[in-house]
Amino acid sequence: MLSKIHSAGLLGIDAYPVEIEVDVSGGLPAEVVVGLPDAAVKESKERVRAALQNSGFSYCEDRVTINLAPADVKKEGPSFDLPIALGVLAADGKISRRDFSPYIIVGELALDGSIRPVRGALSIALLAKKLKNRPLLLPAANAAEAALVKGVEVRAVSNLSEAVKFLEGEIDLSSVRVDFEAVLKEARSAEVDFSDVRGQELVKRAIEVGVAGGHNILMIGPPGAGKSMLAKRIPTILPPLSLAEALETTKIYSSLGLLPPDRPLLAVPPFHSPHHTISDIALVGGGARIRPGEVSRAHNGVLFLDELPEFRRNALEVLRQPLENGEVTISRATGSITFPARFMLVAAMNPCPCGYLTDPRRECRCGPSRTRKYISKISGPLLDRIDIHVEVPAVKFEDLDGKKPGENSETIRRRIAAARRIQKERFAHCRARRNAEMGSSHLRRFVVLDREGRELLKMAMGELGFSARAYDRVLKVSRTIADLEGEEAVRPHHLSEAIQYRALDRRFWI
Repeated sequence: MLSKIHSAGLLGIDAYPVEIEVDVSGGLPAEVVVGLPDAAVKESKERVRAALQNSGFSYCEDRVTINLAPADVKKEGPSFDLPIALGVLAADGKISRRDFSPYIIVGELALDGSIRPVRGALSIALLAKKLKNRPLLLPAANAAEAALVKGVEVRAVSNLSEAVKFLEGEIDLSSVRVDFEAVLKEARSAEVDFSDVRGQELVKRAIEVGVAGGHNILMIGPPGAGKSMLAKRIPTILPPLSLAEALETTKIYSSLGLLPPDRPLLAVPPFHSPHHTISDIALVGGGARIRPGEVSRAHNGVLFLDELPEFRRNALEVLRQPLENGEVTISRATGSITFPARFMLVAAMNPCPCGYLTDPRRECRCGPSRTRKYISKISGPLLDRIDIHVEVPAVKFEDLDGKKPGENSETIRRRIAAARRIQKERFAHCRARRNAEMGSSHLRRFVVLDREGRELLKMAMGELGFSARAYDRVLKVSRTIADLEGEEAVRPHHLSEAIQYRALDRRFWI
């Protein structure tokens, strides 16, 4: 006898439909799984057998053939356990239902018949919506996550017996509902704040400018100056994610199985800080089973690279594509997968190998040649994609001992949100979204300098040794500074501040 069940698999971070066909026929007892299954799928027959027996069902002693269609796409993971078990019961006549449509069914079975959560429930729910709002039957632990997709009916089951009774009509399972506003409010709570940082007002200002315009930032300073502390608080001044951005970010974590069980939606911009020993594959994604890397996990948030010169050169070079395009494409012989990777790069480094070149309290013994070699570990093309280079001085005792708290994140975030609204209107009919993404045509159109401003830039290029790429970066940053002040025109004092944020382009740096 033949039964058919609709399920779904993951390809990258997106789900695709899978039809599971189970045929029970006469002959010697055997179980065959076809349709390019991986090891986890092949092992499902053992989990299914034990789960059926421990749930009070006898396993058929005939030949069982299980086909996963489409047969030319590799099937991965244990999420097909539940639909396979239901298909075996239906094909063997243990349950009366033969047609399980329109449900999309996923779930991993434990040996006692309980149903464990699966990866990518949000992606599967988005697929169900795309397929004309087909209802879902999936593990209870994934119900809240899947219910985030409006219009999709979600039924949650805890064990195999409950799933069978529901499909046979013996029990009724109510559709899972989620309070979007409550989830967003809870998910956006933050434990850190910019008011925790003492001193470093100039650096805070540079970070505010960087976040407002979407500019990548490089902080240069001695150990203990507060570079990491400042970086970790940047997500608290980023504007809150929209529902669409939150779902996009959550989908990445869901596909990786990294979504916290008590938080079905990630509404706070993510912050990721990989160790400097990370490989290029772990950073941008790939592997035998192509999975998103750290740059995709930082999508709509911040990627923080501490001790930037200590990262492997090839790992840093692969950042060029995501920094330029906001996505990363992993190509293999069997095809290509594109992951979203639109993030703000924040990097930190010491000014020299020992770290004390700019520290007035300690002596640097590195020498100019070692310092140049240290800084040259960062390639020009990568620096070309970092608009702001800001020096972070050692913190003074007066700042640490002061009782006056710094400006809080909410106040800074309001100013940034106002500047981003200006940019949204400016680029309403352009491909660019932020000032950092402006091209040459945008600069000519939106950054018009008066005579005093042109003279100032001419002096900067001549006396400070600015390159042509630094010229463009200064114009972009000055446009953002003007937006923060609500100014239509870019004025000389906006340019002066932007020029200060080019530490590595100054000839007197070393």
